[in-house]
Amino acid sequence: MPIARLTDAERGDALDSLPGWSLREDGLAITRELKFADFGEAFGFMTRVAIQADKVDHHPEWFNVYNKVRITLTTHDAEGLSVRDVALANFIDTIA
Repeated sequence: MPIARLTDAERGDALDSLPGWSLREDGLAITRELKFADFGEAFGFMTRVAIQADKVDHHPEWFNVYNKVRITLTTHDAEGLSVRDVALANFIDTIA
């Protein structure tokens, strides 16, 4: 079954529940930048996210330099945001 893209109202509700996340300019993804004490802490965080992402078969786009991690979440099959992005963002917020 295909994953449905969130409606504008659902997307707004999701963003309201995800402080720290921003809607990408095109409206098709959410992004967040996190800063950690050092590279080891950033890498440990990324490892935990990677394990969860593999479990749910939904993988982030991300960029890491030293203690900063920039994450973008979108669902390519839905051509935009879906409940899968919101769920992974909630997990990320829980461990960040």
